[in-house]
Amino acid sequence: MAEQANQANPEVSEEANQVEAPVVSEAKANPEKFLKEFNWHNYQEGIDEVDDQQLKEFEKLVAENFVDTLDDEVVTGVVVHISDRDAIIDINAKSEGVISLNEFRYNPNLAVGDKVEVLIDVREDATGQLVLSHRKARVIKAWDRVNAAHDTGEIVNGFVKCRTKGGMIVDVFGIEAFLPGSQIDVKPIRDYDQYVNKTMEFKVVKINHEFKNVVVSHKALIEADIEEQKKEIIGQLEKGQVLEGVVKNITSYGVFIDLGGVDGLIHITDLSWSRINHPNEIVELDQKLNVVILDFDEDKSRIQLGLKQLSKHPWEALADTVKVGDKVKGKVVVIADYGAFIEVADGVEGLIHVSEMSWSTHLRSAQDFVSVGDEVEAVILTLDREDRKMSLGIKQITPDPWTDITGKYPVGSKHVGIVRNFTNFGVFVELEEGIDGLIYISDLSWTKKIKHPSEFCSVGDKLDVVVLELDVEGRKLSLGHKQTTENPWDAYETDFALETVHTAEISEIVDKGATVEFNEDIVAFVPSRHLEKEDGSKLKKGDKAEFKIIEFNKEFKRVVASHTAIFKAEEVANVKAAVKKAEAQAAEAKPTLGDANEALQALKDKMDGKTTKAKK
Repeated sequence: MAEQANQANPEVSEEANQVEAPVVSEAKANPEKFLKEFNWHNYQEGIDEVDDQQLKEFEKLVAENFVDTLDDEVVTGVVVHISDRDAIIDINAKSEGVISLNEFRYNPNLAVGDKVEVLIDVREDATGQLVLSHRKARVIKAWDRVNAAHDTGEIVNGFVKCRTKGGMIVDVFGIEAFLPGSQIDVKPIRDYDQYVNKTMEFKVVKINHEFKNVVVSHKALIEADIEEQKKEIIGQLEKGQVLEGVVKNITSYGVFIDLGGVDGLIHITDLSWSRINHPNEIVELDQKLNVVILDFDEDKSRIQLGLKQLSKHPWEALADTVKVGDKVKGKVVVIADYGAFIEVADGVEGLIHVSEMSWSTHLRSAQDFVSVGDEVEAVILTLDREDRKMSLGIKQITPDPWTDITGKYPVGSKHVGIVRNFTNFGVFVELEEGIDGLIYISDLSWTKKIKHPSEFCSVGDKLDVVVLELDVEGRKLSLGHKQTTENPWDAYETDFALETVHTAEISEIVDKGATVEFNEDIVAFVPSRHLEKEDGSKLKKGDKAEFKIIEFNKEFKRVVASHTAIFKAEEVANVKAAVKKAEAQAAEAKPTLGDANEALQALKDKMDGKTTKAKK
């Protein structure tokens, strides 16, 4: 076999012979020395042994000049070439790396020689070249820096990119962080757009590693300074002290003022001496104001401020010439059921009670006379400068209508009035503004039985009236409506006199009798025992018959009738006629005294019998 190998490759065999020949000869010549100096490492490894010192120097050179191409480590490279699409980066590896220029859009000024952070994306592509990522390197480094800033409380710079729901998006180290609206400033923000495209300082306050969310705050940076300012300001607060503040918030009940980290409240009543409906009539947001400290609690966390107290009270500026009886003009600022407040000068108000708005005596609301904003003229009735109170009157501008009441509304005069109000006993009628009269329920109608005035008329109706009584001192008028027409019962007193007979129909059967309507005014009552007919039966509803009036009372409008009295009266009349006839015949025949007496006795007995039967 060896011979064949040597024949196949004479050069190898010749070299082998050349090498082996001296070795064999040396081994044979001095075997002990040969074994002692024999290099077993070369024999086993096939290479020369490297000195440890040389190996360490080589490793040092490699570490200094070449990087480990692991794909989870960020390294720094140098831009050595820039093409239309890519940047060639030298990271001291076996080969140079490639990064797309799209990853450098944030840095349009990238140039050869710039140092950049990169991450090994692909160790070798098809051409054996490293593929690097600058974007991934930035993200990894950014997260490391963000986490470090969160742990240490470091202040970082961020670029406000845009608005979003509830806050802003901020670029911090290349990471999009969320800035809540409540964390922008210590005061409410009304215009978020003013912060867009601005670089600001922030503090990382929250990191969600699972969802890769970062929350930053600008407010946290200034709260510490504000807290120090707040302590300093609170320590110096005193009642009556005047400070400068900025309007922070406006509500319906007052205004919050920022005193430099400390908030105080100006109640709406302390904004102006004049009455206002809303604080925005006096102040506006971000307005600078001088305010006075009115009060605060023990820990000075609630501070009550005043604005109007910095100016003189309007009552003190009211002219001394203003007195009771003067006429003044003012604007209606508030209306209540009991009256209206009139501002006769800035901060000076007077009350017009509803009773002083009209000469009328019936109850009405102030809204019936004036509205908020109306300009009115009034007379000063009372004036108390010490208590700062004033009462006014409108009705005093016009003459009192009761002054010449006797000439305008004498007793017996007829007028037209308007129904203003009802009571259980009558109707109040207004003849003119300030002149009211009362019509008692009994003076509404001659014929109708009225239980309540609302059955007869409605509020707002016009009624003809007659003045019945006039009390000037008591300012009272007694009126009548029925007196404007003739009393039909005067005629009925004759038409339906006692013993008169009328034909009518039973309209209703009622308790203890029935009713009969003779006309629209006369409704007569027929007692049950007077419903009996001549044959002994009784009249029923709808039966038509003759009735005799047995009672008529004009004052109480009471009429009582009877059917039974018709035929019973006829029987009595027949007996009386027969007796009269018999007496006449007896006188002509001149009978004896005994005969005459006998005949008269018989007639008398007959008459007495009929009468007794009728009574039964």
